Amino acid sequence: MMTIKPIAFIQNDYTDKFAVPRQSGLAALPSRILFEPAYNDANAVRGIEAYSHLWLIWGFSKNIREEQSLTVRPPRLGGNERRGVFATRSPYRPNNLGLSSVRLLSVDYDEHRHPVLTVSGADLINGTPIYDIKPYIQFTDSHEDAVSGIADTVPFRQLEIVIDDAQLAQLPVEKQAYLKEILASDPRPAYQQDDSRVYGFSFANKEIRFRVEANTLTVLEIR
Repeated sequence: MMTIKPIAFIQNDYTDKFAVPRQSGLAALPSRILFEPAYNDANAVRGIEAYSHLWLIWGFSKNIREEQSLTVRPPRLGGNERRGVFATRSPYRPNNLGLSSVRLLSVDYDEHRHPVLTVSGADLINGTPIYDIKPYIQFTDSHEDAVSGIADTVPFRQLEIVIDDAQLAQLPVEKQAYLKEILASDPRPAYQQDDSRVYGFSFANKEIRFRVEANTLTVLEIR
């Protein structure tokens, strides 16, 4: 049996799992990858700047489920149909491991020469442990003839966003577009699609409250 331990963790504005995009690459919010002491060495990332994208292998650290099921209810199917766990990207997995492709924006070093990676497109909640980082290699990792199952037949839902300028101004300007990206992809749980219900999540130290009617999401409050 193999024991794995985190090499790094992620730092970003996703403080609530309901705000996190359902797949990597859907929102361009920047995240920082900070290494654990044993790997906090410039030699560990030597040459990584030559790649535009990275694979992150990480852990669903917020999942709490004592019993493992071999079938899950994918959000893409409205949470109403079961599929085999290995035929989905459900976060509820035997080993709770996630895989994400992210864009590498920069490689920086702090005052101690410890490396810090800045990436975009991550679908990891703030503080998520990362177990490995691998370069994305286009000629082997990209397949033009790939068939993507339910992802090909059930498109991602994009909502129209209605938000008051005064409310939006409570967020820093550089984070406003990222919030709109998150909202447009419908952050509600797939099994909760009630037009009369007020939903909420935390983002960038703010509480975002909204309602969805038909294909329009209206932000009610940012506090």
